[in-house]
Amino acid sequence: MHFSHHTETPQASHNKRNNLLRMSPYIWEYRGRVSFALACLVLAKLATVGIPFILKQIIDHLNLPKSNLLILPLALLLAYGTLKLAGGLFNELRDAVFARVRYRAMRRISDSVLAHLHVLSLRYHLEKKTGGISRDLERGAGSVSTILNYLVFNILPTIAEFILVAVLLLRNYELRFMLVVFSTVVLYFIFTFKVTEWRMHFRHEMNTLDSKANSQAIDSLINYETVKYFNNEKLELNRYDTTMRNWENVAVQSQTSMAMLNFGQGTIIAVGVTLVMIFAGQGVVAGTITLGDLVLINALMLQLFIPLGFLGIVYRQLKYSLADISMLFDLLDRDPEIIDTPDAKPLVISQGHVRFESVSFAYVPERPILRNVNIEIRPGQKVAVVGPSGAGKSTLARLLFRFYDIQAGRIYIDNQDIHQVTQDSLRRSIGIVPQDTVLFNESIYYNIQYARPEASRDEVIHAARMAHIHEFIEKLPQGYDTLVGERGLKLSGGEKQRVAIARVVLKKPKILIFDEATSNLDSHSEQAILHSLEEIAISHTTLVIAHRLSTIVDADRIYVLENGQISEEGNHAQLLVKRGIYARLWQLQQEERQRQQPVSLSDITITDTTVKTKTV
Repeated sequence: MHFSHHTETPQASHNKRNNLLRMSPYIWEYRGRVSFALACLVLAKLATVGIPFILKQIIDHLNLPKSNLLILPLALLLAYGTLKLAGGLFNELRDAVFARVRYRAMRRISDSVLAHLHVLSLRYHLEKKTGGISRDLERGAGSVSTILNYLVFNILPTIAEFILVAVLLLRNYELRFMLVVFSTVVLYFIFTFKVTEWRMHFRHEMNTLDSKANSQAIDSLINYETVKYFNNEKLELNRYDTTMRNWENVAVQSQTSMAMLNFGQGTIIAVGVTLVMIFAGQGVVAGTITLGDLVLINALMLQLFIPLGFLGIVYRQLKYSLADISMLFDLLDRDPEIIDTPDAKPLVISQGHVRFESVSFAYVPERPILRNVNIEIRPGQKVAVVGPSGAGKSTLARLLFRFYDIQAGRIYIDNQDIHQVTQDSLRRSIGIVPQDTVLFNESIYYNIQYARPEASRDEVIHAARMAHIHEFIEKLPQGYDTLVGERGLKLSGGEKQRVAIARVVLKKPKILIFDEATSNLDSHSEQAILHSLEEIAISHTTLVIAHRLSTIVDADRIYVLENGQISEEGNHAQLLVKRGIYARLWQLQQEERQRQQPVSLSDITITDTTVKTKTV
């Protein structure tokens, strides 16, 4: 067997030490409790190591000739019981005192990671799978508890006990006892370290496959409807099962190698204890030590080697936990793509004048999305951007929210470069009704109030009325307390968009963005919503990203975006006169609308066998 192949690099070892050090601020908050817990630990170990010495005295006393054994050594027996009680008391006291330290550290690290995830850019979240993040977060937070637990409850107590036992053996018995114990412990650690390092890659692979399987499972459940549309339940199960089969094989290898490690550790301890007992037995026969000494040495060996046997498991778990927690710290070390400049000031909106000046942007360098785009939205104006799919219309909204930084040009709001203002103040000033509305799996009330958590119930209801959804909500059995389901799946597309409109009404931003806000509505609902949007947009600066041109005929200015560039601009009438792309799109949509003109129910008569449409 070759262990060297998987030996940890100095850099990896250094990183793990750093990760341990990085946990210290989370513990330092309760340094008083930590000190008291450590004091309890020492007292518990003194009591534990003292028990074999009392036992030796009891054995030696009871081993006296009957003529000399006048009374039962009651004081020694009481001392034995007292030390047993004290050991248990100080151990439990240590656990109780340290619990607050441990769980507070878990909570604070979890808070830090979640806060950092919200700081990371949209690009990171679009690339990273949610299931994988959630599993890494779960394992990492659990690892914090595991590391603190093992350090305080296993490693430090074992070290303290080893030192105490070593000192006592050296002072009271021959050097060979100490040498055997020391050699056994050293050999045990070397063997454990080498084999654990060799088998660590199994654990890493298990973690990777576990996160992958979790991502696949969550992904398939989030996209439940799509799976059903294409009858792909078997495909999803096969994908998941393939990953889990690989995980199973690695897990079996991990367990098999663990059995080998456990057997090797047991062998080393058994040889060490046997040698010590042989030496002790020889001493009793030779008369150099008493029967009580034999019992004392045996008890000390058991006290030392039982936790040492467990220390092998502790070492492995620590290695695994450090591997898990390194994922968390790697995440915390990831720099946000979008950061406030050092001198960033809050955005101050007086009028809501928005300008895109020579803006160029690409998600990846080889595929430019916007090229030298100039758009102006004057205070109180309604400006629309239209164009074919993939032209970069929705990207404008993302850039205005500063989810990405542009490669060239400037974006101004009231003559303030949005790159020079704080992200928080910028996003507070803009409201959006997105094309794809995603809701929290909470109540309708929660989802509307999310725009302004401090808003009163009357304000929430007023916003719902403005979005023409109040009557619909009132008819539901639970009303505003109705749960919307995962990502809002219990509501139709139109209902979700109305909730999104109510939410933006409640936010009361100075600048409004409607990203194809009526794309999921029927014609009747669309007209009602457009009327609401007109009411909402009064005295607001409004950017409308539109697919249906009928929704933006009243826009003050319309920009036609094609291949990342502005190809036409003007109002509806001016663009029709130009007979360019806009005019062609308008003509196509008018023809399509006529073809799809719905038939009224009053125009249909039903006979026993046929359905006939009246003709005029």
